[in-house]
Amino acid sequence: MDKTTLKQLSEFRKTLHQYPELSGEEKETAKRVLEFFKGIKPDKTIKGLGGTGLAFIFEGKESGPTSLFRCELDGLPIKEENDIKYISTFPGKSHVCGHDGHMAIISGLGIELSKNRPIKGKVILLFQPAEETGEGAKAVLEDPEYGQLQPDFAFALHNLPNYETNQIVLKKGPFAAASTGMIIQYKGRNSHSAHPEAGNSPAEAMAKTIVALERLPDAMKKFTLVTVIHAQLGEIAFGTTPGEATVRATLRAYENETRDLLVTYAEKLCQQIAKEYGLEVSFSYTETFAATHNDPEAWDFGNEAAKKLGLKTKHIRIPFRWSEDFGLFSIHTKTLLFGLGSGKKQPQLHEPNFDFPDELIPTGVGMFAEIVHLLHT
Repeated sequence: MDKTTLKQLSEFRKTLHQYPELSGEEKETAKRVLEFFKGIKPDKTIKGLGGTGLAFIFEGKESGPTSLFRCELDGLPIKEENDIKYISTFPGKSHVCGHDGHMAIISGLGIELSKNRPIKGKVILLFQPAEETGEGAKAVLEDPEYGQLQPDFAFALHNLPNYETNQIVLKKGPFAAASTGMIIQYKGRNSHSAHPEAGNSPAEAMAKTIVALERLPDAMKKFTLVTVIHAQLGEIAFGTTPGEATVRATLRAYENETRDLLVTYAEKLCQQIAKEYGLEVSFSYTETFAATHNDPEAWDFGNEAAKKLGLKTKHIRIPFRWSEDFGLFSIHTKTLLFGLGSGKKQPQLHEPNFDFPDELIPTGVGMFAEIVHLLHT
């Protein structure tokens, strides 16, 4: 990549960094991306995909496969703590996951495709909304416009702190965990706090639930993890015995089926606790992510691209515990999600002082461009 293009992409990333938007609200971000692509001139542009999403399509002259390359539009509800000129201008919102960098990489791939269009088939560049909440991939996949695209392969990357800068992290099969946010609500009966015996407080049931849920993985044969993230008992009213309690937890596993089994066990556990204390219990779920599963054929293209570019690779054995809603694409098509090392000393993702290193941009663009070359020439 020449210095002029890198400078252009770096400046674009910094602009995106200054104006982060939360999941489902990425209207201005989408406008900025649309403006950037005016000079690139794809063969077709789809707007409003799955809400605020965008797809840019580059068509070859010969028949062949359809490949999709995806990045994320959304930022996080985290206050940025960085000493940089382009720090987020929106209080409490930031790009401390590096989605600004991922967008710059896919934009760089757009520049590359404008110079070297695919010969066979077509290439789709997808800017996906609402990755952080796990709602964006589902919205895109359910959009009728997406139904017309039908990619044979889908590729994405995520920058990974704690790995060598520009190292490619690969794994066949499960790559990132399935997860869901579980909300448990207990209902008892209020009373005056001077007469707690007249009511039915869910306090003890809530305490037992918090402890028991996190021990639940001990009974599972495969890897699972339960993290209680929030609990609330009644209201702040010193004259009242609480009548309601809510416990929120994130449940994880490396496979969708194992996560679903963990959910079933968690519900049964809470139902037993509710019965023991004479409480009503109900469940709801939020931020559900499918496991990201790397297809062997898609993996081959990523591995070959890294070899041809002479990049350092790390082949991991154990999947990552975090979730990525790119996993939903892997249910519908052959996918590859790979890691791009962002430095051993880089702050972790979602930390308030994270900032995507621009030196990763040429590597990310190079990997994707090489995969395009392997698939479409």
